Parts: sequence; structure tokens; C-alpha cells
Amino acid sequence: MEMAMIGLGKMGLNMATRLVRAGHRVVGYARSADGVAAAVGRGVDGASSLDDLVGKLSRPRAVWLMLPAGEATGSTLETLATKLDKDDAIIDGGNSNYRATIARAARLRSLEIDFADVGTSGGVWGLTEVYSLMIGGNRGLVDRLRPIFEALAPAADRGWGRVGPHGAGHFVKMVHNGIEYGMMQALAEGFSVLRAKQEFDLDLVEVARIWQDGSVVRSWLLDLAGRALREEPDLSGVRPWIEDSGEGRWAAREAIDLGVAAPILTLALQMRFASRDTVNFAARMVAALRGQFGGHGVPKVEQ
Repeated sequence: MEMAMIGLGKMGLNMATRLVRAGHRVVGYARSADGVAAAVGRGVDGASSLDDLVGKLSRPRAVWLMLPAGEATGSTLETLATKLDKDDAIIDGGNSNYRATIARAARLRSLEIDFADVGTSGGVWGLTEVYSLMIGGNRGLVDRLRPIFEALAPAADRGWGRVGPHGAGHFVKMVHNGIEYGMMQALAEGFSVLRAKQEFDLDLVEVARIWQDGSVVRSWLLDLAGRALREEPDLSGVRPWIEDSGEGRWAAREAIDLGVAAPILTLALQMRFASRDTVNFAARMVAALRGQFGGHGVPKVEQ
């Protein structure tokens, strides 16, 4: 089977490579000539423009977008739609907001272009660890693209599936990422408590290794925690500043809109915000209030 991949960052490049290794023909395009060159080096048929990419595919075409959510995905999708024909398909494998996805699906439907939203998990490790694919869209298109999904997933019957209509794939991925925030925060807090018990001089790498067999907290995230600790046991070179991709925010807002209690997901997101607060005005205010009402000492900033 053949398809195109637009966006050849680490994840897009690895996905294209996996498809090529599975025997599929992939045409790749990126704004960066170096990105296209890297893909060509892995067996991808490079394209110099969107017109060139479309021209290299036989109908009905299938074009997978692996781009940042928002303007990059929206503008590329709109431009691409003007170049495709009836029954061609666009797949958005990025982390788009599911509401935007529903609107885009309706827009493409009016042009008689098929569309699928694929929440994709696996990150830059997907080439070796495979991908999990949460697919929203019409059953007919999912069936047509089955060979692609099977090549990216752990097996033909594992790690991928249609979860619902347009928007459902990105919605499920949004919640997935919210859960991921909570799991990462729990691991981080647990290892922080272990490290603080200095009298035991705990080997955190050894603890992570032990937990990986038989423990109820064994996971790929724990694997990665152990790897990070092996590389730098005290993490002193890592800046304590945690970014968020936006999906955790969307998941928290959705929980509020639906009236669903999701305190762990929400607090994990808040902890990411807290990591960026170098001023911490709230903590200063609490310290000042203790001094005001109770006469407690108020620590001063060293000059």
C-alpha cells in the first residue's frame, strides 16, 4: 500500500520508516529540505512540494499529517484539500483539539474528501516500541487503511482500533495524555520521597529495576524513569521546568464541562504550572501572612 507523510520530525520520520520497513511505499514532505533528505535516506520517496507529493500518489490517495496542533495542521490541511480529489483521504495523527477535528471533518466532507483523526501514542520510541493508535472516522476508511494501521501497531489485532466517529480519536488521545500527566507525577513524587529518606541511602535505579518485575506499578514510564536515573542519578542537570502540550489542559476543562471529578489529572497539570513559577508570589504571601497574624519569623531574600 502507498501513502504520504507530511511532517518528518522525529515521530513522523520514525512512522514513515516503520511503514517502509513493512513494505509500504511512503512519499514524504516537510518544509525542511534536511528533513526530506533524512527520510529519503530511510527509503522514503521525497517530495519537493505539496503538488509534487500529490502527483506522486495514485488515487484514491491517503495523506497522513504529523504536524503540531493548531495553525500548522489547520493551514496545511486547508491547502492540501484544494489539491486532492473526491475519495482521497487525509489522516491527522497529531494532537489536535477534538472540537477542531470535528469541524475539519465537516469541511472535508463537503469536498467529498475522507478524513480520519488518529490519536497516536509512542513518541520518538515508536520505531522500536511501536505505536498505539486511537482512530476516529468512518468505518469504511478505517478498513481501507487497515494495512497502514497494522504496520504501525504492535500487531494486527493489538494496540489500535476505531474508537468512534470523527473527533473520537483525538478525544481519547486527549484523555490518554491527561492520565499520562497523573502517572508521571505519581512516579516523580514517589521517587522524591525515596530520595528524601537519606538515612537509608536508597539506590533509586535499583528500586526502579525491582519494581519492573511483578510490581503493580510496573510500566514503560517506570522503565524510562530508571533510564533517566541511570543517566543522571541526581538529575542535577535537568531544569525543573515542565512544559505541557495543551492536551492536559483540554482534558481538565472537559472534565469540568462534563461535571466529572478528575482531581489527580487536574493537580498533575497544576504541578506543571507550579514548576514554572520562579517568583512564587503565593508562597511569599503565605509567609507574610504568618508573620502578620502570628508573629512568626518571615524569611527575607538575601541581598
